[in-house]
Amino acid sequence: MRIVVKVGSSTLSYPTGRMNIRRVEDLVRVLSDLKNAGHEVIFVSSGAIAMGVGKLGLSKRPEDIPGKQAAAAVGQCELMYTYDKLFSEYSHTVAQILLTAADIEDERRHENFKNTMLRLLEIGAVPVVNENDTVATEEIVIGDNDTLAAVVAASVDADLLILMSDIDGLYTADPRRDDRAELIETVESLTTGIYELAGESGSALGTGGMRTKLHAAKIATEAGVDMIIMNGRDPQRLYDAVEGKSVGTRFAGRRI
Repeated sequence: MRIVVKVGSSTLSYPTGRMNIRRVEDLVRVLSDLKNAGHEVIFVSSGAIAMGVGKLGLSKRPEDIPGKQAAAAVGQCELMYTYDKLFSEYSHTVAQILLTAADIEDERRHENFKNTMLRLLEIGAVPVVNENDTVATEEIVIGDNDTLAAVVAASVDADLLILMSDIDGLYTADPRRDDRAELIETVESLTTGIYELAGESGSALGTGGMRTKLHAAKIATEAGVDMIIMNGRDPQRLYDAVEGKSVGTRFAGRRI
């Protein structure tokens, strides 16, 4: 299988902005093992700004664009240094890919991106993809690596996209407010009712949360890619997701 795994900042780091070393080590171990089993793995990693905040010892995340870009510049180095070191321990080589919206929207640049990704997979590398936060101000404002991961998955004809976050999946209601909320294990089609479950802007499951994930699901499933939303606190569950077992919420890709 060709698998795209996206991990959010909340999974990679503590609230302090410092890296959650134990979880990142577990994640890299599982991804390396999936590669050893014969799967192709693409890793979409958030966290550059968060890591930069921790590395620089800032008291909070910068609110101005130059401050965010500076934190991203420092944090991206921290991320890639860590990934290179950890994946190397399992004899795997990482490759950094930083994208902006223009790399996707421009047909020629998009084709170059796809060709590079496919060649990296062919030679056995693990592409590590992130938005180029240091120069792309629009991407920093949007902050949506869920969509980026879906675009990557669609571009390389992936079999499966996994979004690892701080939520277990899509629920019938906000589980933080409603004890009767139930996890939806499978979504066959993105109906109006499904979109309504994302909540209003600013809610726990609203903009920047479940809404962006449903947008990613639309991109992925329309390209024929299955997508899973799962909690990232236990990277070992990636095995179950890849094996087709019930984990989080699975969105069925459209089959032609």
